[in-house]
Amino acid sequence: MANSAQARKRARQAEVHRQRNASQRSAMRTSIKALRKAIAAGDKEKAVAAFQAAVPQMDRMARKGIIHKNTAARGKSRLNNAVRAM
Repeated sequence: MANSAQARKRARQAEVHRQRNASQRSAMRTSIKALRKAIAAGDKEKAVAAFQAAVPQMDRMARKGIIHKNTAARGKSRLNNAVRAM
C-alpha cells in the first residue's frame, strides 16, 4: 500500500485512468465487432457505415495512447481491405 500522500493520490488517479481506458477500449472493440458482423453478413452499406464509425474511435485511442499508433493503422488497413473485398 502507498505510504505517502503523493503515492496515495497517484494510486487513486491510476485507478480512475485504468477504468476510463478500459471503457474506451471496450467501446472501440464493440464498434470493430459491429463492422466485422456487417462484413460477415455481406451488407456493404452497413459495413461502410460501421467502418466510418470505427476509424475515428481507433484514431482517438491511438492519439490518447490507449493503443499504439501502428496498431491502429494496421487495424484500419485490415478492416478497410475487408470492406473493399466485399
